[in-house]
Amino acid sequence: MPKGRYFIPEPTNEPVFSYAPGTSEREQLKQALKEARETTLDIPMYIGGELVKTGKKIKMSPPHDHQHVLGHFHEGDRSHVEQAIRAATDAKRAWAALPWEQRASIFLKAADLIAGPYRYKMNAATMLAQSKNPFQSEIDAVCELIDFLRFNAKFMEQIYEDQPISAPGIWNRVEYRPLEGFVFAITPFNFTSIAANLPASPAMMGNTVIWKPNYTQVYSAALIMDIFKEAGLPDGVINLVYVDGPEAGDVIFNHPDFAGLHFTGSTGVFRHLWKTIGENIGKYKSYPRIVGETGGKDFVIAHSSANAKELATALVRGAFEFQGQKCSAASRAYIPSNLWGDVKKYIMDDLKDMKMGPPEDFSNFFNAVIEKKAFDKISGYIDQAKKDNKAEIIAGGKYDDSKGYFIEPTVIVTKDPMYTTMQEEIFGPVLTIYVYPEEDFEDALKLVDETSPYALTGAIFSRDRYAIDFATKRLVNAAGNFYINDKPTGAVVGQQPFGGARASGTNDKAGSMMNLLRWVSARTIKETFSPPIDYRYPFLS
Repeated sequence: MPKGRYFIPEPTNEPVFSYAPGTSEREQLKQALKEARETTLDIPMYIGGELVKTGKKIKMSPPHDHQHVLGHFHEGDRSHVEQAIRAATDAKRAWAALPWEQRASIFLKAADLIAGPYRYKMNAATMLAQSKNPFQSEIDAVCELIDFLRFNAKFMEQIYEDQPISAPGIWNRVEYRPLEGFVFAITPFNFTSIAANLPASPAMMGNTVIWKPNYTQVYSAALIMDIFKEAGLPDGVINLVYVDGPEAGDVIFNHPDFAGLHFTGSTGVFRHLWKTIGENIGKYKSYPRIVGETGGKDFVIAHSSANAKELATALVRGAFEFQGQKCSAASRAYIPSNLWGDVKKYIMDDLKDMKMGPPEDFSNFFNAVIEKKAFDKISGYIDQAKKDNKAEIIAGGKYDDSKGYFIEPTVIVTKDPMYTTMQEEIFGPVLTIYVYPEEDFEDALKLVDETSPYALTGAIFSRDRYAIDFATKRLVNAAGNFYINDKPTGAVVGQQPFGGARASGTNDKAGSMMNLLRWVSARTIKETFSPPIDYRYPFLS
């Protein structure tokens, strides 16, 4: 048995490679992209120690080139979910009993593999399958994923270190047990790092997991599993299945050993899952932990004192990086009338300069949206705005899916602060702006707080400290991540714990100790060294 108190190496955020012309990383990434494009993959499910192929194949293609075939994955059914539950159950006892530093070592090794030999392969997978440019992929699929693994290991150490005080003659201690049962992780397409973190964080705390990724993210999810396996993750700890959501849920949410849900996706789906779990609550051994990060209708509000160029840059980056397919993307803005002329000019200049195309061309800032369904939804909002007299499209508005799912960065200006695109999550490259009278800052803050049901991210731009303080207080519940003079995207693990409330989720803050605490169930142990031998208390004398 190991003896000693062990300390995780102090984590630091992974440096972001620039991929600038002339750098070695640029050439290595281009080579990885070439190799990935020339290889056709046949991707199995990972259940226990088996690589499961069903023969029911689903095509994987780049969103920016949907005629090209990257490969196929094998879709499963409810029998594979049942098989995954058995594998997770069989693996649970040994995994939970493994010393915590041994579990940490696996994920720390995975982080080093991603930082080293898998860096360019990981980036290439995300660029091709999710249509991210090199920088967006680097900060997501490589740096944030490495940060999750390294910082979570440190958070785990800190959780275990947190112990109660003891009175004389007594030793109190707390044991942070994994949950009794298995955890179900449902992950999104838009962030490779989130897709990996949702199953990895419960597993790190001693849980076993069934992982169901979004079908458009299977290509990079399979690579993550290969890395975890190479790092030494035992069979059955994380089981990767590709099964239709309702079919998987029917098995998972009726199983007595279901212990927790780790979810990132839409608000509607999350609410449905929560309701299903509630209706089945009597079936479970324990009350399941439900952790979810869902939608956002993220805002930027500017005070009349704001710097127009800083504000415009934040809007362009915040709204249009990764085609606005971030739950934190700036999608509604409130700009005072005194700044609007300059801000409009700067935005239009930037958009004229911005190139759109496949991510393999490193001169393209902007790429394709993820799939046909998203393309149709986003273009539908744009078409409606073209018809409405309350809205004016001042930039973009065109789209084309003949080769890839390309939609221009689109800016709508509305006279109605309650216009549809100011309220509803679009999850695409559409920014709606409401210009308010510069003297009505307080009324604009009220609009920000009450227009949308979401409360994920938001930003205030101002050079007036009193205005910043007032907005920070007035919008206290409007965003779980609040930014001052910065765009509302780009949270960094260990620096800005991420999550929102209201319709945006349970605010359990990925990238912090708070999230890991959700995947343990504490047991308090009290040991008395000299137990009493007389029932009588002194007051009885």
